[in-house]
Amino acid sequence: MTEDELFAEFDRPDVPGVSALIAQEGQIRLARSYGAANLTTNSPVSPDTNFRLASLTKQFTAMSIMILAERGKLALGDALPAFVPGFPRYGDSITLGHLLTHTSGLLDYEDLIPAGTATPLTDRDVLEILRRQDRTFFPAGTSFRYSNGGYAFLALVVEAASGKRFSAFLRENIFEPLAMRNTVAFEAGVSEVPCRAIGYTRRGEVFEETDQSVTSAVLGDGGIYSSITDLFQWDQALYGEKLVSRPMLEQAFADHGSGYGFGWFVDREKVWHHGETCGFTTRIERFPRVRRTVILLANRRDADLATIARKLAPQL
Repeated sequence: MTEDELFAEFDRPDVPGVSALIAQEGQIRLARSYGAANLTTNSPVSPDTNFRLASLTKQFTAMSIMILAERGKLALGDALPAFVPGFPRYGDSITLGHLLTHTSGLLDYEDLIPAGTATPLTDRDVLEILRRQDRTFFPAGTSFRYSNGGYAFLALVVEAASGKRFSAFLRENIFEPLAMRNTVAFEAGVSEVPCRAIGYTRRGEVFEETDQSVTSAVLGDGGIYSSITDLFQWDQALYGEKLVSRPMLEQAFADHGSGYGFGWFVDREKVWHHGETCGFTTRIERFPRVRRTVILLANRRDADLATIARKLAPQL
């Protein structure tokens, strides 16, 4: 099956699209874009189109924590209340390491959003929701449960430890050093996303715009926009020590007991992550031993990027 055949469902100017990149040993072997970034303006997807990364954001949040740890601003064993004064006592046993590896036991904030909420939540709103709780799913460190709230907390920790807005810390310490020129943690009314894709969901035979939801303004768990062009820069930096040391990177890519590192799922041959939100589906798969990476970004919900990635990777 050719690449174009794999992407046939996206290869029309009147449907939401996808950007795909395959890198091998530091070289881009494939960079293709299909479909529309915006169905209203009919603008096509290009390699520079910026998509909402959804949970691919977590690897950047985790990197921010690692950078601050190497600078001595925090330690991975620090407890949550050190950065969140007045947090309930159940947080006393939750460390930054637990938040990074989804072993904190925090309740799912999405299930606790008050009915009728219309104003988009921020990371600090997530804190306030969980501050009102008096329990966790399990004692910290005893099990794994994927937690968006944990990564919202980590964004607040970055702000407390660095004295900078989370978006500014990302820009100054990751995006600018890696020449990720158009990547941004988007804040409505504060920042703009150049070459922005709009998100959609299929409803029968049509695609409905579903670009934002009540959780879209939470930055730490999913608020970054980026392109395959910029994510290639990110991927290449992870082979070196431009951001943090090799020992710290090895912790990020290690299995901490449940198949998860720091912002990455960890398998025997690859590290990877997927993201899905109201109008976007994203995926990155890295095979460090053979220096191969597959990046897929789509501006439609429920795109089957896992199947596409599985069929693309063996072709190199």
